[in-house]
Amino acid sequence: GATLAMLISRFLLRDWMQSRFEKQMQIINAGINKDGGFYLFTLRLVPVVPFFVINLGIGLTPLRAGTFYWVSQLGMLPGTLVYINAGSELGKIHSLGEILSPTLIASFVLIGIFPLLVKKMLAFIEKKRRK
Repeated sequence: GATLAMLISRFLLRDWMQSRFEKQMQIINAGINKDGGFYLFTLRLVPVVPFFVINLGIGLTPLRAGTFYWVSQLGMLPGTLVYINAGSELGKIHSLGEILSPTLIASFVLIGIFPLLVKKMLAFIEKKRRK
């Protein structure tokens, strides 16, 4: 669904947006060309921007559809695991004070630092590869 929405946005709106907002899109495109996968990955992990906005917005950029697909899948996986964990924890709750269990808090902390860990790991791999 996400990839289909991205492709529809790309084919219906991309050319118009690229020409209408040329200067702004050049800046965005440069960032996407440099770190697009990481930007998308971070957006998928941080539940601030609705997914449909991400899907449509990325469709306006040069990020490849294949990259969009696999990064989206990878980026949504930790959140899915947190929701699964939260659902299993809900069955164990006997009072409101038990809603935020240590396991659930740890899951949210991991989601917050996960993009930074991945970026550090990728930078380390890139540095080793260049030697």
